[in-house]
Amino acid sequence: MFTLIFMLKTFVYKNRSLLLPCKANNGASFIMTFREAEQYLFDTTPLFQQRGKSAYKPGLGNSVKFDQHFGRPHLSYKTIHIGGTNGKGSVAHTLAAILQAQGYRVGLFTSPHLVTFRERIRVNGEMISEERVIRFVEEERQFFESLHPSFFELTTALAFKYFEECFVDVAVVEVGLGGRLDCTNIISPILTIITNIGFDHTDLLGDTLPKIAREKAGIFKQGVPAVVGESNADTADVFQATARLVNAPLFYAQHEGVLNYAEVRPRENRYETADYGNFSGQLTGQLQVRNARTILTALRHLSLPVSAEAVQRGFAEVCQMTGLQGRWQVVSKSPETVCDTAHNIHSWQVLAPRLAEEVSKHTTHIIFGMAADKDVEAVLDILPAEAHYYFTQASVRRAMPATDLAEKASAKGLQGKAYPDVSSAYNAAMEAAEANDFIFIGGSSFVVADFLTLH
Repeated sequence: MFTLIFMLKTFVYKNRSLLLPCKANNGASFIMTFREAEQYLFDTTPLFQQRGKSAYKPGLGNSVKFDQHFGRPHLSYKTIHIGGTNGKGSVAHTLAAILQAQGYRVGLFTSPHLVTFRERIRVNGEMISEERVIRFVEEERQFFESLHPSFFELTTALAFKYFEECFVDVAVVEVGLGGRLDCTNIISPILTIITNIGFDHTDLLGDTLPKIAREKAGIFKQGVPAVVGESNADTADVFQATARLVNAPLFYAQHEGVLNYAEVRPRENRYETADYGNFSGQLTGQLQVRNARTILTALRHLSLPVSAEAVQRGFAEVCQMTGLQGRWQVVSKSPETVCDTAHNIHSWQVLAPRLAEEVSKHTTHIIFGMAADKDVEAVLDILPAEAHYYFTQASVRRAMPATDLAEKASAKGLQGKAYPDVSSAYNAAMEAAEANDFIFIGGSSFVVADFLTLH
């Protein structure tokens, strides 16, 4: 039956111009340009990416109203729900790539975006069209303005409706923040995943690991398999108790035995797996080994069949298939230049040793900025002292001023100058670097976003 439905939906999608297209209707005229529509979304609604805590609107009230207004679109396709502190984006994109490789029509909803709002909503790797974003704003603003929604509430509603219009078979949905009160938590998934629990957004989710775990485990659903990538003594009891409440089968990736061997290489990770053979992963680093274990466990308990060939291709071509950026992304070879979106202490505890390894081999230039609401001091404590630093700030309100960051870093033995923006910091690093040097850009997703905008 599933095969028949899948074939029918594929036919309908390929002939969607006969029914309801993903893009705007032919001949449609708009009052707004895309830039105006995008700016309207940024300016009219509280954007967490810019404002932080003041933009966070916990609760599902508006999400339910949007869902009812659009006819509960998420019920027309299967969903996979992914939460956690770090690794959500890599896991979501890789799962989407695997499902695409299997032949499914796949929606992918992630955040934040790096260069354009359209990155957040994709179908088989293709970003939502500019025309569809414009049409959403122009046709629906009369409805939603009275609700005073957050930016993320609007974005989620658009994504769920768009996936229905595109006749997706399955949507991979990344939680925005937390889980229990996140506006994505209206869906009825076939699988839930929590990658890990670390200290982030403690002012919103709680100041202990059990409190944070309790919020993130709020995505567990009645009878739906739940996969946890990493847990410890502080969080395991919370996951087990929450799973029992909703009768959700619970699986820990650490105990599943899905990964026989992993090797981290400069250009790829190598995996020997229990279920899908041996293959390379395009995403590199130790954190991606943990993500791979989570993904392979999820596939083991996913009700959608996938082949070894699809898994291998999804791991090997995830960036090309889904548009993923910012995960130890090599953007230049001479000098070698890498950017990474690690932005909190949990992710930097994994990334810092890798950066230190580069420092031991090359003269290293680090363009670094952070959001002011992160644990900046803890991250500075583990950065390599031998590098040349270019402290900067991203073009968002949440960015810590570069001068303040440089002062904090200097107190910890990290020497460098402050630059008012990412562009000037990068230009200074490029002027100082030799061909065999190494340049790193990171500390914040927003710093990487500003850098990628330059390219």
